Amino acid sequence: MPNGMIAYNPVAGRFPSRILVERAASILERRGWDLSLVRTEGGDHIRALARQAADQDLDAFFMAGGDGSLNWALPSLVGRRTALAALPCGTSNVWAQEMGLPGLSWTRWMALEESAHRLAEGVTRAVDIGQAGEHLFLLWAGIGLDAFVVQRIEPRSPIEKSFALAHYAASVVWYAAEWRGINLSIQTDGDQIEGHFLVAVASNVQLYAGGVARLSPEARLDDGRMELWLFEGDTLGDALQRFWDLWGGRHVGSEYVQHLTYRHLRIESESPLYLQVDGEPVQTNSPLEVVVHPRALNVLAPVQVPYPVFSQALLEK
Repeated sequence: MPNGMIAYNPVAGRFPSRILVERAASILERRGWDLSLVRTEGGDHIRALARQAADQDLDAFFMAGGDGSLNWALPSLVGRRTALAALPCGTSNVWAQEMGLPGLSWTRWMALEESAHRLAEGVTRAVDIGQAGEHLFLLWAGIGLDAFVVQRIEPRSPIEKSFALAHYAASVVWYAAEWRGINLSIQTDGDQIEGHFLVAVASNVQLYAGGVARLSPEARLDDGRMELWLFEGDTLGDALQRFWDLWGGRHVGSEYVQHLTYRHLRIESESPLYLQVDGEPVQTNSPLEVVVHPRALNVLAPVQVPYPVFSQALLEK
């Protein structure tokens, strides 16, 4: 019988989560899982609970929350057998979208139960993890405009979370009006890049911007490499055009966008570096080292995902 712990974040996302998480837990238990259910008391508590699950050698640590909650669990699970599993009830749930797990919405109140059904027979996969300075990331590390916006809008109120996409889009427009880009010098796997950029994104996943855009259509979660995207520009008009191209998939091959894969980056700037990891604002300084830890984290994933995101064979069924 597989065993695990479900930790739920009572302030994640737009909806009260306890009852919905309990219903998801009952589905997993009916499908053969032996589970304990714990309410979290913040990020440090999530990290401690994930470490407890790993020390007990549980099969999975289920995090009922958003991408930020998943990020808090990473340091305790990297290099351990216990798999990280997402029960998406956060604001954007980009990792869950990557896995084909439905997130809670006003029209999808049964989403956690649907996710529980898909994970009950899930498979364990080993995926790459990034590290930007001291901070681990599962999705991306962003420097520039996106991090500048995140620094300004987080933490968000429940009302703002209720209109997450509209609020984020409006914030990008508002803060892009005062953002003039940043000069970056980047060393990566033998290459040297220098330029003036609106944003630089080191990405492990395909989706971006709350899941509304496919930034890295060729990204694979377990190939030992990640992708760096550099968007040129310095005005509000440039920012709007780059986002419009990104939303339509026209950024691939654009003369204003540079793209490369990497295992190691060194990023330097004379200006202050604004950094976000997995959508959460963090502090950093120049130079910033960004490295890939290949297949360092086990995750519980549905047997079928919506599009190719894995390159390696299954660990187990």
